[in-house]
Amino acid sequence: MIEARYLDIDSALGFVEIHTPEGTLPGDKLPTLLCLHTAGQSGVQWRRVCGGLTARGYRVVVPDLPGHGRSEPALSGPVTDLVAYGDWLGRLLDILDIEKPYVLGCSIGGKLTLEMATRPDRPLSGAIAMAAETGPGRVGLSGLRRELEDVAGPSRAERTYLGTLASVGRAMDPAAAHLAGLMHKREDPEISSSDLLGWGGHDVRDRLTDLTCPIHLVAGTDDPWINADAVGEAADQINASAPGRARFSRLEAVGHYPMEEIDDFAGVAARWLADLRRPVREHAAVTL
Repeated sequence: MIEARYLDIDSALGFVEIHTPEGTLPGDKLPTLLCLHTAGQSGVQWRRVCGGLTARGYRVVVPDLPGHGRSEPALSGPVTDLVAYGDWLGRLLDILDIEKPYVLGCSIGGKLTLEMATRPDRPLSGAIAMAAETGPGRVGLSGLRRELEDVAGPSRAERTYLGTLASVGRAMDPAAAHLAGLMHKREDPEISSSDLLGWGGHDVRDRLTDLTCPIHLVAGTDDPWINADAVGEAADQINASAPGRARFSRLEAVGHYPMEEIDDFAGVAARWLADLRRPVREHAAVTL
């Protein structure tokens, strides 16, 4: 069952889809998973994942961040600080009366997962941060600021398409990569550039001891936006102070968009979620 809702958040309408397992009755207690999209994109990135997760008993909440997809833009303009998105997501959860969800995010969604997992006033049940480092994102901030002044050139859509193809892994089927590129071309260039400014400035390294839940950090070996070794080192850093708190998966031949690149990603995510309830034995590479 899919429920689509517009919620008044900060005097603007935010769009969210809520996917619930068939046969769910009012009052049924289900684990809730909040899925967060990448820079400039929308919840449509999770379209092939939600059904598999609801079939495994999860209620899946998929919002479009302000200015993305079907959500209205923030009244203050494009957001360049991911902390502000984290605040917005907190208000979304309050409106939906959701406490201690699991959070699964990719790219800026992965950084938002880190942001939400290090907020002691709003504990999570578990977190999976994909394609995101704990330190500032690897982008040229000055170039992005200049780009905000000239983001609507006719070549921008093709740049997004080609950039998507350059960011996926070797294991992705070319036809699927082409489709992902076409879908990504729908982004608003002003919004995506603002998101990347947020990506480049976001840093939770000094807050890792504030983690409220077990966390799984995921990096693809073919991801040009991150350093997979740095992600693994962050997991080691977390476990040095809180043994067993962090997991790390290195995905061979996978790029920046695991949920769009991996066949049956819902099954993979379900295993990761189940593993968050078990102690970590080792940080082994995962080959898919």
